[in-house]
Amino acid sequence: MNLETKKSVINKSQKELFEFLLDLNNFEQLMPENTDKFEVDGESFIFSLKGMPEIRLVIKEKNEFDSIVLGAASSKLNFSLNALINEVTENTCDLQLLFEGDFNPMMAMMVKSPLQKFINTLTENASNL
Repeated sequence: MNLETKKSVINKSQKELFEFLLDLNNFEQLMPENTDKFEVDGESFIFSLKGMPEIRLVIKEKNEFDSIVLGAASSKLNFSLNALINEVTENTCDLQLLFEGDFNPMMAMMVKSPLQKFINTLTENASNL
């Protein structure tokens, strides 16, 4: 299952946004209002939304200033969240999130809408930074 957000213009330079996202503590500012739990542990963070199980994301890959790939810490769920950062001007960039998950059809049907809403919220909140 592949989901993506629209590109959002961010009022930060490409480097500033990359460094902001590398500091996983900053993801708390991007989370939806219905976040029940958010904890950072080194290169990973765990969060839960009301009515959903806890999810731990780990930094899997970073390409300086261009992208950061977060992935599931558990091998039970195989997915990644890619943050693509492109320079627009010296002081602005755009951000697009791509979600790639390997789910069975029943699970994909259940999580598609909440996941799309979740990643849309992350990019919307980033555009308000």
